[in-house]
Amino acid sequence: MIPVQGFKGQSVGVLGLGRSGLATARALKAGGAIPLCWDDNLAARNSAMAEDLEVKDLSRQGAFDGVACLITSPGIPHLYPAPNPVIVAAWAAGVPVDNDIGLFFRSFAAQGFEDFDTIPRVVAVTGSNGKSTTSALIHHLLTHAGKPAQLAGNIGRGVLDIDAPQDGGVVVLELSSYQTDLARALTPDVAVFTNLSPDHLDRHGGIGGYFAAKRRLFAEGGPDRAVIGVDETEGQYLANQMAEGASDDRVIQVSVGRKLTGPGWHVFARKGFLSEYRKGKQVGSIDLRDIKGLPGAHNHQNACAAYAVCRTLGLAPRVIEEGMKTYGGLPHRSQIVAEVGGVTYVNDSKATNVDSATKALSAFKNIRWICGGLEKEGGLAALAEAAGDVRRAYVIGREAAAFAVGLKGIEAEVCTTMEQAVTRATEDAEAGDTVLLAPAAASFDQYDNFEQRGEDFTARVKAVLGL
Repeated sequence: MIPVQGFKGQSVGVLGLGRSGLATARALKAGGAIPLCWDDNLAARNSAMAEDLEVKDLSRQGAFDGVACLITSPGIPHLYPAPNPVIVAAWAAGVPVDNDIGLFFRSFAAQGFEDFDTIPRVVAVTGSNGKSTTSALIHHLLTHAGKPAQLAGNIGRGVLDIDAPQDGGVVVLELSSYQTDLARALTPDVAVFTNLSPDHLDRHGGIGGYFAAKRRLFAEGGPDRAVIGVDETEGQYLANQMAEGASDDRVIQVSVGRKLTGPGWHVFARKGFLSEYRKGKQVGSIDLRDIKGLPGAHNHQNACAAYAVCRTLGLAPRVIEEGMKTYGGLPHRSQIVAEVGGVTYVNDSKATNVDSATKALSAFKNIRWICGGLEKEGGLAALAEAAGDVRRAYVIGREAAAFAVGLKGIEAEVCTTMEQAVTRATEDAEAGDTVLLAPAAASFDQYDNFEQRGEDFTARVKAVLGL
């Protein structure tokens, strides 16, 4: 646990009592603060009381009298589409609003760092797609190299729930736009921006607000080194903003779209080969084509970003390559769940938007594509360009018929349920085919989350194959 610093003897409101909220309350208490916990959900409040945490209705008049700060969970809106009434009440009372990420950065370095030979460091990863895989891959590579490392944030453990830092340790944080948007302190040693595509637009008031939330990690964090994907305009802009000139190697540019040139520090992948260039000269390379845990150009981008981070943390190219070969991938992200009769079954349930589904489709050949769910803003037109290897789509979801109509130029079969989709795809599949779950949509019409959807796919595959 990371005890929260700066609130000893003071009352601090905690809004939202899920995983991060309860971890925040415990860390506040460990640091000597008095957490006042609230959640609209009775079961969540009962969980807090079971841990001997004080529950107080923060929505009542005068609830913020004597409260030093309000810590809100990332899923609770604080600006768009409308701020939560409790947050509005905190504003009116002049009470600062923060989140657990802000508390982490203000408290992490107060752990006796002066006694360490090597100061612990924090790597923070954000972006639209690939941040989970990039974060997990960095953690895996460090661990494989024998470095003490922890994985937290939007993946793994809550940021305040991790162990106290070790000498030379590295904390790898995956941070969503919900987390970076509100945090009052953002001071990573290394910050990573993978890419940007439209997502969570209602929460951020449009694409500009969405990008601004991610940019805060760099503009307000002032990292010692920034690893930035430059295949989109926003990444190019951000890299330019962070660098003092073309040779400023505090910025490492990453691409899977083109060879990067110039006097700076670049890592890029072309035709399955990762290359590292510094001052115009190649200093490292890795053949990514046979690394099963990192299929496709989108995972090659993740590999480039993770490679760049590990290089700045002192790992040699060959050590990184050895670690990549042992990386098994994350559940629900290009995860191979079975290979039977020459047919490969891949769970990419995390492909919840068109951009991530497009990347998944580009990674495989002869695809029997299971897709569908709650369609997001922007439509499905962009999928047609990446669907050249799709032999047939098997559409699930309550609005499966309407979703299928949107798949222009793609042969589609309305299945509605995962069970029927897996059965039909398996019946049609031939040796050399890939049965791919890449929904290009949210899961909430049929499942609680994308993980549950991926688990259902895996279970149905095993059932139909008799595994």
